[in-house]
Amino acid sequence: MYCGSCLRDNTLAAALMDAGHDVLLIPTYTPTRTDERNVSLGRVFLGGINVYLQQNFELFRRIPWGLDRILDFAPLLRLTTRWGISVDPARLGRLTVSMLRGRDGFQRKEIRKLVRFLAAAAPDIISIPNSLLIGLAPAIKAEMKVPICCTLQGEELFLDGLGEPYRSESLRLIREHTEHVDAFTAVSNFGARTMADYLKVDNSRIRVVPLGINFDGYAKSNGGDPGIFTIGYLARIAPEKGLHVLCDAYRRLKSRAGLPPSRLFAAGYLGRDHRNYLAEIRKNLETWGLSADFNYHGELDRGGKLAYLQKLSVFSVPGHYEDPKGLFLLEAMASGIPVVQPRCGAFAEIVEATGGGVLVEAGNPDALAQGILDLWRDPEKRRGLGARGYEGVRRFYGSSRMSEMALDVYRSLLKIDGKN
Repeated sequence: MYCGSCLRDNTLAAALMDAGHDVLLIPTYTPTRTDERNVSLGRVFLGGINVYLQQNFELFRRIPWGLDRILDFAPLLRLTTRWGISVDPARLGRLTVSMLRGRDGFQRKEIRKLVRFLAAAAPDIISIPNSLLIGLAPAIKAEMKVPICCTLQGEELFLDGLGEPYRSESLRLIREHTEHVDAFTAVSNFGARTMADYLKVDNSRIRVVPLGINFDGYAKSNGGDPGIFTIGYLARIAPEKGLHVLCDAYRRLKSRAGLPPSRLFAAGYLGRDHRNYLAEIRKNLETWGLSADFNYHGELDRGGKLAYLQKLSVFSVPGHYEDPKGLFLLEAMASGIPVVQPRCGAFAEIVEATGGGVLVEAGNPDALAQGILDLWRDPEKRRGLGARGYEGVRRFYGSSRMSEMALDVYRSLLKIDGKN
């Protein structure tokens, strides 16, 4: 799927390269999938097939490295992921703990390969993309005298879904490994506060490097079809993202007198684990007599995403969990689409920084419906919010700003000034 964290990492690496820095973006588990210029290394480390086989079969922990490379062949990994591999954390507890054990886990051979490659590359700094890979830090530190930075991108949702005893053991291992990390970065102020408490890391060790996007191809929307009020959703199709809440709010909206012709669009990755979830949503819409208003557009590439956003009047992804990212909000506002979001997670700071939308009570379909209705009733306000979001997201959430703030962290670890 198009993973938000992977999109962020690729955008950051590309922006650093464009600024003249040498960067190696190393794919782990599967090849990097992004909807823009892919700057990642062609070779995959910790290949998903090898990681799985070494977890479950002792033989594969002992076979020669050369044979492993066959299973890390990028086309084979892509083919495997098309089979609909489950990423349900409830099924991945043992594997998560093993990976976090690093050199003491079943994947020690894969970790040795990566550390050997890193030592040969001799980077000035190493950035681990999330705390689920923090088990690499002790092995890297044992081999190389190089600062390590670890990005925090909302891993707590996955960790909380592991179930016991895997959740507690994973948290224990992550907290244990934090001593091998020189600095952490979080993608939002909310994320920094949350993870400081969650991982028992001192606040002073976490720096905020807000998300940033590449604005190439984004154009200011005219609000879609002027005769049809279109509410849009663009995110992974999963309960925690709240598509069912948006559908419930839409049902309440349709009961209001005077609402013009309207429709509800959704787009985003649908995994095998959540097909029944979407089926239940469709069933409810049919029961409510609203199935003709709903259109699921599937997962979209960059061109499809940009075209999709141009069709929308307002945008909402009313997730019920404390999301520390909100990349989809930046994409909507980059197209001049006003957003209506629950006041939770990083949503509040993004909306307040950009001025590109309104905030409503979290988990309340009535409040969400009212927020959307208010924007339909006031087209001038809707256009004003869209314009402010369009400008605000470019001021605070561009890829170049993200790369400069990341460089500030790296320079502080390397004790060099901003001229280098």
